[in-house]
Amino acid sequence: MNSKEKVSLTIENQIAILMIQNPPVNILDADVVEELHFKIDIIEQTPTIKVVLITGDGGKAFMAGGDIKSFPEWMGKGVDVAKEKSQWLQHPLNRIEALPYPTICILNGVALGGGCELALACDIRIAEKHVTIGLPEIKLGLFPGAGGTQRLARLVGKAKAKEIIFTGESLAAEQALEIGLVNAVVPKWYGLTTGIQLAKKIATHSRQALAYAKQAIDEGSEQNLSEALLTEAHYFGHVFQTEDIKEGVAAFIEKREPRFLE
Repeated sequence: MNSKEKVSLTIENQIAILMIQNPPVNILDADVVEELHFKIDIIEQTPTIKVVLITGDGGKAFMAGGDIKSFPEWMGKGVDVAKEKSQWLQHPLNRIEALPYPTICILNGVALGGGCELALACDIRIAEKHVTIGLPEIKLGLFPGAGGTQRLARLVGKAKAKEIIFTGESLAAEQALEIGLVNAVVPKWYGLTTGIQLAKKIATHSRQALAYAKQAIDEGSEQNLSEALLTEAHYFGHVFQTEDIKEGVAAFIEKREPRFLE
């Protein structure tokens, strides 16, 4: 591993682990954006992966936000310049959200601004009990621009998202759990272990079935119920053409564990 890289990637037993390593607080700067793209390229090109974990190094911060010191360069240059910066920040997070594999975010330290937005791009979030999470951008005279206004509202509801964004106040891990912002809260230092245990459980299943299930959920969530049910039926049709469903049903009938091909 290159000691200077700000995003590391390890792949083992069908599980990929992305770790943000940008001390002291793992900010989402230009290097991290670039390296996220590079590591996502590798993940997309590795056919053995079934689950992706994302976490931060150090325990102090998962990711404490964006590179605020670069913001003056974006000011007063016209709407299109700032719009392009927003889309530049959104892009790697959009790619993470679009991965066909389940993604699990391990919040092992503060997750503010861009850190919260990175977590929101994942399918499942596990927070250690000391973590605080939030979108404090309003305190700087701006608002979240890396997907926070959209993904938070879709996850916790529009009214609660507005309260969080309008006040800029952070939530404790247990508060985040209560509103569905995170899936679980675990003791300090147990986040990665818990995430790996969950990833291993998920990885026992068919890669194709996981991908089709994720697509059905994600696409259907943006549709009305009638359209969403058609989307579900569409992917249900596709999964019935795989070799893995043959193996899964055969294993059930023969009362044994399935040996999925993928």
